[in-house]
Amino acid sequence: MFIRFPTMPIKFIHTADLHIDSPMEGLDTYDGAPVEALRSATRRAFRNLVDLAIEEKVDFVLIAGDIYDGDWKDFSTGLFFTGEMARLRSAAVPVYLIAGNHDAVSVITKKLQLPDNVHTFSTRTTESKEVEGLPVVIHGRGFPQRAVTENLVPDYPVSAKGKFNIGMLHTSLTGIEGHDTYAPCSISDLRDKGYAYWALGHIHKPSVYFDEPWIGFSGNLQGRHVRETGPRGCRLVTVSDSLEIAANEFKELDVVRWERVTVDLSGSSSEQDAFARIGAALASNLAEVENRLLATRLVLEGATLLHDRLKHEVDWLKAECIAQAQLVGTDSVWIEKIEVRTSPIYDLKELAERDDLTRIVLEELNKAEAGAIQIPEGVQQMLSKLPVALRSEVEDLLKAEQQPALVDDIRSIILHALSTSPRP
Repeated sequence: MFIRFPTMPIKFIHTADLHIDSPMEGLDTYDGAPVEALRSATRRAFRNLVDLAIEEKVDFVLIAGDIYDGDWKDFSTGLFFTGEMARLRSAAVPVYLIAGNHDAVSVITKKLQLPDNVHTFSTRTTESKEVEGLPVVIHGRGFPQRAVTENLVPDYPVSAKGKFNIGMLHTSLTGIEGHDTYAPCSISDLRDKGYAYWALGHIHKPSVYFDEPWIGFSGNLQGRHVRETGPRGCRLVTVSDSLEIAANEFKELDVVRWERVTVDLSGSSSEQDAFARIGAALASNLAEVENRLLATRLVLEGATLLHDRLKHEVDWLKAECIAQAQLVGTDSVWIEKIEVRTSPIYDLKELAERDDLTRIVLEELNKAEAGAIQIPEGVQQMLSKLPVALRSEVEDLLKAEQQPALVDDIRSIILHALSTSPRP
């Protein structure tokens, strides 16, 4: 039988978006990718959370949706989760969870009985649950199907008097870039309920929207690609005897840290200098992630005499960068991709004097630098049909702040062709 004993002050963990066994599709296409380390990362990050809950002797754990990434391929995913729940049961830690869009009732077809320390909130209506032995009431509701487009907050009850009230909700709020809109609601909708804490899920970036009451997303436990950079983890919350939040700490639990590492190669004229800068940048970022695997998108910028070689000798550049990663951290650094955003150093005046056609081309290139790229309506319609993750990556490339880089790429190709072509 599951038994717990009340403690004061109260301590709990808020987490969400575990996406256990997220497939991370496409890893096999990367030569030398640490596939096993990346694919096991969601499990190892969740074990870190359970370890934290036991070490901190928390009173309960909240999971605000998307425990799973979708329907299980087999029962191993469910068995892993039930095993971790059993560890918390042995430590007398209850768990309260809601279903999100990725693990909605209509999505998960396989089921396993969860230990009796786990309470799953209803997906049909809002449910309120008192935490045994503590002045805490948790209000929540899960997703019955993947797409929940209505505002669920009006169905949540007003706060219970004399209690620390917590609301659990999987939501996109009023809409956040890069995420599909589910269970939309406003900050004022949430504040009007009078709860002390809103444990939100769905948005993967850790973010705080309001302090009193506390409204925010814990973010996901583990970044899964280069669009999920920076620390990932959970919230560890302490509530005082007066039922006020005494502490609310973000705890880093990820085992793989995704980062975009930008290296300025401005003025670099030798390979030795360029790769020394790349190695130093990788070393600096590795030092900041402590004992994690650093998965990096390497971005090279600046005007350099090496531009043409960096741009066109792809295999050489990749090998040299991997060599720097090996020197820095052996198996601790993985370069997911290299973006060459450098610019060449050309004598444009000399090029323009070659002939009228070259002069006209250079004039048009200068005009293009100042203008925005217009995306045809047909292309915009096609983008809307893509899965949200892929659509976000393409839209990122077409954003106004990214367009100068695209123009630079085009300009670089043309300038390289002009400078290497024979004079007429």
